[in-house]
Amino acid sequence: MDPELLWSRAERPRRGRPPAHDRAAITAEAVALADAEGLAAVTMRAVAGRIGAGTMSLYSYVPNKETLLELMIDHVSGDHRLPPEPSGDWRADLSRIAHEQRAIMHRHPWLPGALPAQQTLGPNTLAVWEYTLAVLAPAGLDARARLETFSLLTGFVASHVLYELAQERAIEAAGRTSGDLLDAQARYLRSVAAAGTLPHLAQALEVTRDEPAPQAVFDRLLGRMINGLTAGA
Repeated sequence: MDPELLWSRAERPRRGRPPAHDRAAITAEAVALADAEGLAAVTMRAVAGRIGAGTMSLYSYVPNKETLLELMIDHVSGDHRLPPEPSGDWRADLSRIAHEQRAIMHRHPWLPGALPAQQTLGPNTLAVWEYTLAVLAPAGLDARARLETFSLLTGFVASHVLYELAQERAIEAAGRTSGDLLDAQARYLRSVAAAGTLPHLAQALEVTRDEPAPQAVFDRLLGRMINGLTAGA
């Protein structure tokens, strides 16, 4: 995949009638399909059907599914709603970016699993990177460390959202409420801890008996993540 061809050059004009579709509309339909049915449902045939085009004609706009995925990832990166400029409080700004990422990944559940396959950085993605590097400028990190910090932060958010989504699917499949499952898990772990052979686990279970809401858990772990990533700052 040539990123210059994908991002830096406009779509090639075609002779004759104006094109009936464009990459932006095709990408939006692919994102909508992935949101509704999962990334596996996004095939060139399925997307062509959604826009009312023949499958082969779709290839004149997007050469393959791998390219379409790049377009989709960059498309949803445009969902970030960030202030025009960083506030100067880099920890708070970094936390806000992470919360934006989490919200976007929940709106587009296919995104966390798709990110490892990303090969290029489109304009929306680059804008988020630029903003984050500006956020981290006061942190005392060099340019490479700032890039690595953002990569690690994004990896943390994606991993956590994958866990949250998996828990939601497990609860739905079990046909029980999250409270029921948590109570059953707590009863089991307390019985294990009561045997006295796992004292450290018993202590941890005592502390986490009243587990907070998912948002609070994310906030707590995010705070630790940010402090750990920038411990030398």
